[in-house]
Amino acid sequence: MQMGIGEMLFVVLLGIGTVFVGLVAIILLCKLIAAVCQRFEKKEAPAVPAPIVAQPQAIENRQEIVAAVSACLAEELGTDVSAIRIVSFKKI
Repeated sequence: MQMGIGEMLFVVLLGIGTVFVGLVAIILLCKLIAAVCQRFEKKEAPAVPAPIVAQPQAIENRQEIVAAVSACLAEELGTDVSAIRIVSFKKI
């Protein structure tokens, strides 16, 4: 039994309408659950962060650290350590 154009169009529109109504229902349900969760959520006093005091510190064993970083870079780049020249090295 074959369906006519009108019947096919009705089936397509019914399917699209069902999906649309289902999505709207899911959105409304999510908003309702979020509102209920916010109502029962406990309010806590905001924590006051301690002030950050930045003090420059000298790098201990600077030559050893530069040598280790140079060796790592040389290994990653596949070159010799003597081919790497480090111009600046700062602690961040």
